[in-house]
Amino acid sequence: MEIKIVNKSRHPLPEYATASAAGMDLRANLEESIVLKPLERTLVPTGIYIQLPEGYEAQIRPRSGLAIKHGIGIVNAPGTIDADYRGEIRVILVNLSNEDFTIQDGERICQMVIAEHARVEWDAVDSLDETERGAGGFGHTGRQ
Repeated sequence: MEIKIVNKSRHPLPEYATASAAGMDLRANLEESIVLKPLERTLVPTGIYIQLPEGYEAQIRPRSGLAIKHGIGIVNAPGTIDADYRGEIRVILVNLSNEDFTIQDGERICQMVIAEHARVEWDAVDSLDETERGAGGFGHTGRQ
């Protein structure tokens, strides 16, 4: 699939790290580094703008390395970029560690996954079909 992209950053286009990778890394596009204090969140620009086809979204997901090594996550993970959005992709990072974390220009801050999605039309009814599980949730099947 080909997607139109505008790169206003000083960094290369997002790319897949391996042939089987689902996500592409996005990089911070900063004039100066940002110090993210414990439990602080900030909006990080990427300098990337995309034009997705109808029926697709871009999911913005945390990078596992930043999460395990530094406690850096994404507040609204996964973030969604809709097909009709034309603004800059910016990422809400949060520091869940006990130490300051410095975000540098060009640092890989998240992954972007392009995914197809469906739109639904609601069929308002008075009841739903029964299943074995029923309304069980939140640990209903136990811990095994």
